[in-house]
Amino acid sequence: MYLYKNQNNQVNSLKEKPFKLEKEIQNLFEANLIALTNLQFIKSEFTIKNNRIDTLAFDEESNAFVIIEYKRSQNYSVIDQGVSYLNLMLEYKADFIVEYNESQKDTLKRSDVDWSQSRIIFVSPSFTDFQKQSSNFKDLSIELWEIKQFENDVIVINPIKKSKSAPSIKQVQNNDNSEISKVTQEIKIYNEEDHITGTYHYFDNTYNAFVLIFPKGENKTTKTKIILQ
Repeated sequence: MYLYKNQNNQVNSLKEKPFKLEKEIQNLFEANLIALTNLQFIKSEFTIKNNRIDTLAFDEESNAFVIIEYKRSQNYSVIDQGVSYLNLMLEYKADFIVEYNESQKDTLKRSDVDWSQSRIIFVSPSFTDFQKQSSNFKDLSIELWEIKQFENDVIVINPIKKSKSAPSIKQVQNNDNSEISKVTQEIKIYNEEDHITGTYHYFDNTYNAFVLIFPKGENKTTKTKIILQ
């Protein structure tokens, strides 16, 4: 990626300033977590069962916990660590609830959390083609975000999108008892088709008109009461 500064109609390229330490990336993210990710900060260096999670966050929109890991080098497996941490979260749900309640003003119950929307984000200056390809499954809640720092205090963040033809992780699973199998059984990734595909029921009377949209596969019932006056 090339960035340029336009000064008096003269374009000058901005030089990249590589991060020296992973901690630099972590400090930057945690200090600006809402602005960068729209996530609520819960805990830095959250330790559970001898595992240290760099940043624990909460997505108020999906009511789900999000783990964020920072990497400066490329010699690690996003799949192995990602699946391991997601499985850890799903296995020890109570620990995450306790951490939330002890650090936040609000109180959270286990039933308040949509565990099917749990995810992990890896943040790194770059990812190898192998890392990108190994996480390119449409139903695997592992995200890769590239971050680069340039002179003049410019920061560029690029969440890597999964390809439109990304396969399902279930196609390559061989062991139903593996960690990845347990994770994919409990976590649901919603795509554009899930949001727009549904059953439409039109309701009309003299004064009001409604369109009720039911997700695909659900019965034509709604928990919403409509009172006409």
